[in-house]
Amino acid sequence: MGEFSATPQLLEGRLIGILGIGRDVTERVQLEQQLRQAQKMEAVGRLAGGIAHDFNNILTAITGYADLLLEDLRPSDSRHQDVAEIRKAADRAAGLTRQLLAFSRQQVLQPSVIDVRTLVGDLEKMLGRLLGEDVELSTRLAPDTGLAVNARDAMPQGGKLTLETSNVDLSEGYAADHYPARPGPYVMIAVTDSGTGMSEETQAHMFEPFFTTKEKGKGTGLGLATVYGIIKQSGGFIWVYSELGHGTTFKLYLPRVDESADLSRGPAPARSPAARGSETVLLAEDEAPVRAVARQVLERHGYTVLEAPTAEAALDIAARYSGTIHLLLTDVIMPGLSGRELATRLADLRPEARVIFMSGYTDDAVTRHGVLEPGLAYLQKPFTPDTLGRKVREVLDR
Repeated sequence: MGEFSATPQLLEGRLIGILGIGRDVTERVQLEQQLRQAQKMEAVGRLAGGIAHDFNNILTAITGYADLLLEDLRPSDSRHQDVAEIRKAADRAAGLTRQLLAFSRQQVLQPSVIDVRTLVGDLEKMLGRLLGEDVELSTRLAPDTGLAVNARDAMPQGGKLTLETSNVDLSEGYAADHYPARPGPYVMIAVTDSGTGMSEETQAHMFEPFFTTKEKGKGTGLGLATVYGIIKQSGGFIWVYSELGHGTTFKLYLPRVDESADLSRGPAPARSPAARGSETVLLAEDEAPVRAVARQVLERHGYTVLEAPTAEAALDIAARYSGTIHLLLTDVIMPGLSGRELATRLADLRPEARVIFMSGYTDDAVTRHGVLEPGLAYLQKPFTPDTLGRKVREVLDR
């Protein structure tokens, strides 16, 4: 792509020539396009995160009351199955909000070191079932499953899907040409299919939530958006190359570390019901339905609950209450003082009180770059009565 300018050359008022200057502006135009795309994704991410936050408050109430009803109804009661279906629907909705939070990079991360090679055995059989017999799977190492399923859909007549990984060190020059890449050591995970490829128009929107080229009912349009958010929030980036009729390659770059992978995590053991207690909990939450269900859950577990709709009201209760306040359970974002500010001021009045923060999305008051600050207890909305009961007991028993 070129940019040209022409200037007439005059001598004693007569035109004697024209000076033409041409410049190759391909790189500049590409960088401008990449910057506009990044800014658009950032704006869409903020919108998606706000929507997910509001829905998580609603889902906390739906999930909580559904679980309380299931506790009260016998399995033989005809209403039990109806409530169970409500609970399943709430779980599906919560899954969508988790994907929106992943895209908007407002989920709370619990980073761990992994060796991608250890994923091959777990994923290869599953990918074989998802892809079907008409797609040849060439596996060197195993990347994200969602991309593999998208690749299958891009090859309706069959084809070849190649998954590979490698260690790469990106130079300053590469990073300059591949915004928003940053120089440094990465693990690169490549997913290549021999399918239909994508047009430039599709590529411009492929990471946006709810954008899909699939038939109605065959996709939510959140798969690539979720991958995008997870990779970005983990400090990596994605580079895509695609041509119509020639297939697509997604390259996922994740920060490489020298630590050993954590292989200690296995299947979670069966859990017994959350232990009960008799302590006093100060509950600060501006959403009335969430506050009401949280109070009912805590009281069912034996706790005394002091509730407040704002941080200021909570501080007033703490100043007037004559007994011991063992725990503050507070929303992060509230009108007036935030949950973090409330916890700081309460520490002066009640230094013995433990604190649990709860929220529908991350916030700098609780997290730094989406990672929980050391020593802070956090409860992600929507939470179940059992999760709330366990978290309260865990913090009180520290």
